[in-house]
Amino acid sequence: MRVCLSILALLVSATWLNAQTREEIVRGDKEKVQRDGFWMYNDIDGAFKEAERTGKPIIVVLRCLPCHECVKLDDELVDTDPVIRPLLEKFVCVRQVATNGLDLNLFQYDTDQSFAVFFLNADKTIYGRFGTRSHRTEWMGDVSLKGLAKALQGVLDLHDSYDTVKASLAGKRGQPMEVASPELYPSLKDRFTDHLDYEGDVVKSCIHCHQIGDAQREYYWHAGKPIPDKVLWPFPHPKTIGLIMDPNEMATIKEVTKGSTAADAGLMAGDVIESFDAQPIVSVADIQWVLHNVDPSGREVPIKVNRDGSVIQTQLKFVDRWRRAGDLSWRVTTWGLRRIAAGGLVLEPMEREERKRIGLTMQKTALRVKRAGQYGPHGAARRAGFQEGDVIVSFDGRSDLKTEQDLLTYVVTNKQPGDEVDVRLIRDAGMITLKMPIQK
Repeated sequence: MRVCLSILALLVSATWLNAQTREEIVRGDKEKVQRDGFWMYNDIDGAFKEAERTGKPIIVVLRCLPCHECVKLDDELVDTDPVIRPLLEKFVCVRQVATNGLDLNLFQYDTDQSFAVFFLNADKTIYGRFGTRSHRTEWMGDVSLKGLAKALQGVLDLHDSYDTVKASLAGKRGQPMEVASPELYPSLKDRFTDHLDYEGDVVKSCIHCHQIGDAQREYYWHAGKPIPDKVLWPFPHPKTIGLIMDPNEMATIKEVTKGSTAADAGLMAGDVIESFDAQPIVSVADIQWVLHNVDPSGREVPIKVNRDGSVIQTQLKFVDRWRRAGDLSWRVTTWGLRRIAAGGLVLEPMEREERKRIGLTMQKTALRVKRAGQYGPHGAARRAGFQEGDVIVSFDGRSDLKTEQDLLTYVVTNKQPGDEVDVRLIRDAGMITLKMPIQK
């Protein structure tokens, strides 16, 4: 039986998806895949057996259903593409639509993604990853069909020289997670099992990617421990260190931001990254994997690039708390953090001219309440008296929290559930103080 994968599992329009219920989308996807017999479905264990039998590498696509942002990506990554299709046929290919029972010691990825790709050997060595996102709804600045084709070919090249490169691939597998699979996290344990319930309510039985990240953060928070930077700021985008990568290439630098970590290391536009922390690179996601594992306190990481045919080796130097320069605002993560740290408030920094009118410099806290939640834990701030339009100028005595993510990060690394903090704010040209509850 021929085993292949379609990156596009639903050859349908977003309009058609919107007309369907979640239940219909999930069940329809399974029915179509199994009817076509074109790729393996929710059977990673079977893929390893098939790879051992055939000698092929494996591609596993983790794809949330129904994610309309994913559909926009899928519309570009079709299995009928004349370049992609022949490459996919050289893999044992799997489509995985739920994370129930997923081996988290093997499949470690940015769970704020809802489309992630793993390339593996039959012995579970990881060749690389694919799939990057830095915006809530837009993908095309980070991934492309051309980039996927080059990643696929790069993996095939690694597979062909496996005995030679195996040692360099060791770093692509991470340290064990807090639990072995998602349903074992305390906040998920009583709600989910290790499989989808197609005999019952299949939609409610599914653990989504972002729920793993939420459960991991809650694992620390509910235990009264600060959430580690690596958990709070996972899989930093290369932009965090000044690298703008070309989405149409495998690992080519498109631009280097002046004054950045990458610029200080001497990296230049046009450089092709051959290895990063001694690991071969097949995509932007591989770069993120290396960044994800850099110590929060910083260290030097070797990088080797090809520049016009010459090999250049240099070091990227990371300083303490370097990853906090990233952006949390697009992540699903932020929704839970707003509940914990801000009682459901959505905050935005005031612009320079607005600050001038009320006598605040750009170095001081001036966070306007853009939205105040109304229901459940997300309505806690509103019930405590906070209103839309309020301007927070001091939080727990801190007047240097300039962004929403500064405030959220401060709470989950310094406070505990059940605490209350004093919040000074401007309302109607007057100054008042309210209590903000810190929640579970």
